[in-house]
Amino acid sequence: MGQGRARVDEGWGWRTGSSRSTIIVAARSALAAARSAHSPSPSPIPLLDLDSIARASRDIDAVFRNTPQFEADALGRRLGARVLLKVETVNPIRSFKGRGTDYFLRTTADLPKKLVTASAGNFGQGLAWAARARGLSLVVFAAESANAFKVARMKDLGAAVQLAGRDFDDAKAHARAYAEREGVPFVEDGREPAIAEGAGSIAVELTANVEPIHSVVVPLGNGALLGGMGTWFRHASPSTRIVGVCAAAAPAMRESLLAGRPVETKDARTIADGIAVRVPVPEALAYLAPVVDEVVLVSESSLRQAMSMMLDATGLVGEPAGVAGIAALIEHEDLRGPGLVATLLCGSNQ
Repeated sequence: MGQGRARVDEGWGWRTGSSRSTIIVAARSALAAARSAHSPSPSPIPLLDLDSIARASRDIDAVFRNTPQFEADALGRRLGARVLLKVETVNPIRSFKGRGTDYFLRTTADLPKKLVTASAGNFGQGLAWAARARGLSLVVFAAESANAFKVARMKDLGAAVQLAGRDFDDAKAHARAYAEREGVPFVEDGREPAIAEGAGSIAVELTANVEPIHSVVVPLGNGALLGGMGTWFRHASPSTRIVGVCAAAAPAMRESLLAGRPVETKDARTIADGIAVRVPVPEALAYLAPVVDEVVLVSESSLRQAMSMMLDATGLVGEPAGVAGIAALIEHEDLRGPGLVATLLCGSNQ
């Protein structure tokens, strides 16, 4: 465990915030005690390694680094906000996932010859890209209903894809059973710190912006993206409001953080397959709680509107999960300011 990483074994705590049921971090007494014991600063101790996030920003494959970021004027006018847009789709896998998967394999000692994972599509592509570059074999389990384009792209990148289960979390259970049966390492998005730390390199680039960022609005699926980015923002820009976005049809991460324990939902039927989490990853919940200020829900109609708005205003294609931040700005007026609001286009695999 790196110098900047600390564990809080007693879990996480949340309280209900505003009338629209956002979630605001309220650390438990164990976390408060840990903060006072380690530092006089009121900022929470990060559960991810700040040094590792900084290192990832320098070391991950250059094809995923230093992505475009700019104030999207036309998009901002439609939203009534000043929007700093980070574009994570101009790379070989058309999503941010390559940052975390490359850094994970780059920092893993004694790499095995074969890996197993589960994915709705984008994480599988990222891990396939990183595995192929290192001559590793990869098996990806995806739901029987998985996006056909994403399945084809994972295969194109060299992964063996097995379709199993009614949804992503069912596929993950099949992947875990296969890994145990075959004696092969199972790589779980959200569980491995290095994956979140690699994703956190996005925040390193954003905080280099000359103007302070008032709020950052980030899609929340398994948690690696928001956890990595939130950890860096809490350190480098402590006044920035850190907001996660879940689909209202897949609220398991929000409900889990509210309850202080993993809460499974019966279904996660949303068009945003990249954030369609039904069974939360406990490790992700632990590193999210100290660094995230609130989580909001967005409707399916807002996700569709965000895709259309992104294309019309910027000429960029986004998949539903990839524009969840824009959907949040459409649906939640109080997120639009004051000041500069950063968000991402983090996937364009429709």
